[in-house]
Amino acid sequence: MRQEVIANNIANVNTPNFKKSNVEFEELLAREIYGEEPNGKLNLARTHDKHLPYKPLKFHAQPTIVQDNSTTMRVDDNNVDIDIEMATLAKNQIYYNTIVTEFGGHVSKLKAAITSNGQ
Repeated sequence: MRQEVIANNIANVNTPNFKKSNVEFEELLAREIYGEEPNGKLNLARTHDKHLPYKPLKFHAQPTIVQDNSTTMRVDDNNVDIDIEMATLAKNQIYYNTIVTEFGGHVSKLKAAITSNGQ
């Protein structure tokens, strides 16, 4: 979703009166995990009946697209800064590549554990 929003911003860099959009998700997820005041403490997760009782985590955070109407970069009321958008695009691609690499490594470890026959 973020990739599409950034691409749309870049495609409309010369469109008069266009206002850029951003995807908000990380802060919403942090509030879901840590509560209203994120303090770096994760709630307990009960994995065995003899563990301390806990309140189950229910995540309802959904990414949202928010239009930025607060700024103007040019006289035609367009607020897209191509340099910022290209940097954001590169950052998003790095995040994506990192997640794909880590997930691939995790799957490889699971596959090795399954096919090792307990050795």
